Formats: sequence, C-alpha cells, structure tokens
Amino acid sequence: MTTTTIGVRPEEMEQYRRELTGYCYRMLGSAFEADDAVQETLVRAWRKADGFEGRSAVRSWLYRIATNVCLDMLRSRQRRARPVDLGPASAVEAFTDATRPDYEWVGPVPDQRVLPATADPADLATAKESIRLAFVAALQHLPARQRAVLILREVLAWQASEVAELLETSVASVNSALQRARATLAARDVEQTAPVTGDQQALLARYVTAFESYDIDGLVALLHEDAVLSMPPFELWIQGRDEFAKWFVGPGSGCRGSRLLPVTGNGLHGFGSYRPDGRGGHDPWGIQLLEFRGDRIAAQHSFIDPALFPEFGLPTHLAPGQVWPAPA
Repeated sequence: MTTTTIGVRPEEMEQYRRELTGYCYRMLGSAFEADDAVQETLVRAWRKADGFEGRSAVRSWLYRIATNVCLDMLRSRQRRARPVDLGPASAVEAFTDATRPDYEWVGPVPDQRVLPATADPADLATAKESIRLAFVAALQHLPARQRAVLILREVLAWQASEVAELLETSVASVNSALQRARATLAARDVEQTAPVTGDQQALLARYVTAFESYDIDGLVALLHEDAVLSMPPFELWIQGRDEFAKWFVGPGSGCRGSRLLPVTGNGLHGFGSYRPDGRGGHDPWGIQLLEFRGDRIAAQHSFIDPALFPEFGLPTHLAPGQVWPAPA
C-alpha cells in the first residue's frame, strides 16, 4: 500500500511559533530555553515536512515534536526555582552578593511573546495566570510528563484522547497523571491574581515617580507591610517595608537616578530599570515585574540581567535625554 505524503510549508508551521513558545516556556521555566526549544522544534519539523502524511493536524504534529524536545532538555536537569522557594527571607544585612547560575532560576517572559494576540478577556486572563511566575515555578515540581499533561489539559484545553495520542499512552494514564499533577499544585497553594484596576494603574504611575526621584519614603508607602523583593541571580530575598527601605539606602543605592520604561511580562506590569552610566545616559540593569494585592504592591520581582532587555523590546542603552519609544 502506497502512503501519500502531503507536505507542510514553512509558513504553515511559523504561525504556531507564539503558542509553541508559551508551551515550551511553561515546560522549561526559561524564555531563552523556550526559544531554543521552539527553534529546534521547527528545524526538526522542516526536515520532516516533505514526509508529513496529514494523519494529524499540523498543530498537533508540532506539539508532539515540541514535547519531545522539552522532555529531552529536561532530562538530568535540576528544577528551576524562585528565590522565595529556596528558604526564608533574609535581613538586608545578610546580603553577600552570592548568586546562582541562570539555569537554576525561573526566568521572566514578555507577554507579547507567549500570550494569544487576540482573545476574549476571560481567555486572556486565564492565559496570563498560566504564565505567572508562581505558577511556572510550581510546574517545575512536576515530573516532566506530568507537566506536559497538565499544561495540555488544563491550560491549552486539549482532550484526554488528544494528549494520550501525543504522548503515545492511554487515556487512563493521562487522567492518572493529571490527577497527580493537580494534587501536587494544590499542595503548592498557588494564589491567583486579579486584573489590574484603574486605581492600580495610578499606583504604577506613583511608583515610577517615587523610584525615579528616589523618594524612598514615597516608594515604601506604596507597599504592603509584607511586600517581597527578589532579585535573581542573587539568592537573597527580603520581606517587609522596613527591609525594602534598608535595601534602597544600602546595597540597592546604585538605583538612585534610574529611569524606568514600561513592560509587561508573566501577565504582570513592570519596568525595565536603567541605571546611570556616569556619562549622562543610562545602562540596562534589570527587569522589574510587580504584583498587586488590593491598593498596594505585594511584590517586586527584579531580574538582574541586561541580556533580557532586547527580549522585552527595550533599548540596550539610553542616551542623555533620550525619549522612548522614539517619536515617529
């Protein structure tokens, strides 16, 4: 019996890049690794494109390849985490510049790289929750195949039969894996966030004013009493208004004179933070993502890595007086 091949054009595969990036990011916990995984997925698919027989949809075929790529990457690799997952909060006085390598941290991802371009508000809210730092960190506690099952079933709303076909297993096995994954996440007690309100938009503006003018009293007044500050790759994380104030007049005082440019990442509002370069301009320092609770800031997650700025569409340097985005 002769098998008829259909073939797949590159543009047919390319249209799935954004959603595949979101899937791989949830699996791997790193935007950079997700990019590598998607690129490897497309390379493998392009190599096999002429032999595609059309027995499954192109989308399902690509997800099968992406899943195998991610499972390969996750073998013999330790779990990524957040600073708050590694132990209790520390006092600012305990700061020692101790860091951990990038592959140990859950990293940030720009919203525009992984969220659907068009979606109704409810779907978009669900998608944002599924890339929150706390949720992605919780996913890292799952064995790799359980992780794939939970993402495909709970986040992407695949049928159990579709997931079983993708993973070449039974529906019963998929349902069992999903049950175990749900139990693990329930034990992690991952909070959900509410959409940012108009009042919180005003809070963001006040935050920018206080941070750029280095008004520590004004900045601290915007925080919850138990607000958290984390700064990967630094191990230390701190909690509480008093510790925030100590940080910004102590080890964090290099932020004086910073400029902030808005970003969105992991379903959160935030900023690219630029420190003075000593010549009137500003160099990239870190990506800040803010979590709100009611009318106050509950957490500032700062990722100290200038290499992230192009990922978020930000310039790699601000010249003296430079306006961003540049006027048309």
